[in-house]
Amino acid sequence: MNEINASKRLKEAAFEKAEGEKVLLVKSAEAEAESKYLSGLGVARQRKAIVDGLRDSISQFSEGVQGSRPKDVIDLLLLTQYFDMLKDVGAQAGTRAVFLPKKGASQVGHVRDGLLQATAGSRNLA
Repeated sequence: MNEINASKRLKEAAFEKAEGEKVLLVKSAEAEAESKYLSGLGVARQRKAIVDGLRDSISQFSEGVQGSRPKDVIDLLLLTQYFDMLKDVGAQAGTRAVFLPKKGASQVGHVRDGLLQATAGSRNLA
């Protein structure tokens, strides 16, 4: 009889232990999901702030500089970001190549093509 009771208690203990592990796994998954959700909200807010800042910059620049169009401002911002990217890439250890624009196309086209080529090149190195 003692063995039957001991076996029953061991079975109940194993069940309770498994239930406890299940609760831990579920709570861990819920915490990870909440973390990812909050991270996504943070990224969305960051992007909204960037877009709002760009919109304000374009508006102020267009109003402050006679004859400028919003496209001119966007091109200028894109070119500035391109030069910042080149500076950052050049400062990294192990930099092997720099993509320079070719003659004849627009600066925006140069930047787009350079970024696409750099992305393709980084995928080939990985």
